[in-house]
Amino acid sequence: MDSTNRITLFRSSSLSLGERICMAFIPFVVVVDFLVSKMATCFNCQPRHEKRRYGFSYITRLANESRFTVNEVEALYQLFKKLSSSIIDDGSIHKEELLLALFQTPYGENLFLDRVFDLFDEKKNGVIEFDEFVHALNIFHPCSPVEDKIDFAFRLYDLRQTGFIEREEVKQMVVAILMESDMKLSDDLIESIIDQTFADVDADKDGRISKEEWKDFVLRRPGLLKNMTLPHLKDITAIFPSFVNYTEVEDL
Repeated sequence: MDSTNRITLFRSSSLSLGERICMAFIPFVVVVDFLVSKMATCFNCQPRHEKRRYGFSYITRLANESRFTVNEVEALYQLFKKLSSSIIDDGSIHKEELLLALFQTPYGENLFLDRVFDLFDEKKNGVIEFDEFVHALNIFHPCSPVEDKIDFAFRLYDLRQTGFIEREEVKQMVVAILMESDMKLSDDLIESIIDQTFADVDADKDGRISKEEWKDFVLRRPGLLKNMTLPHLKDITAIFPSFVNYTEVEDL
């Protein structure tokens, strides 16, 4: 879809608010989807077996905490290992390594990549560890609870981590979407989009969106979260058969 058609979508009164907001998730999910595909390509091009760093009990625990099987968690570790050793081989993913994997350069700024990194970094220690990597990808699994996807989406917009989505945060995201998509809209139209967002979501009219208001809004418009699911995560070893060569156990 080119920039002209995207602008038409934003202007169109026939486009629901949910569909407009849903566009905000597209760059975010594309980053996650491309990350998995990019790493899978690397395995096909440079197959090599590396000893598993984590014990079987740890891998099993992560499988029990997620929708992934033990074999799939081991496959995800191979993804993780490839990414986390691209610059600094310390068993953690640094932001520069994520930039390198996605954009072939460890330098630059990207709001959506920043949000991916910040949300994956559960411990807020500046790196993504393997358990955080599995937990984050699990959100996008087709069988993950809707409630988890709703919460993750809320945190995507809650840039300042206040527990509320504020008007300025929505505007920041909308402007970022436009910049990423090479779209140009007038300030008046942007303010109109934000006004409509709060008119539909901010039930108590206090100028900010609470978690409960967000949950109620999304449950009434399930299409909003359809881009929070990556179908091929349902069976990683079937989509990327080369991963099977890296697993060291049989699923029970």
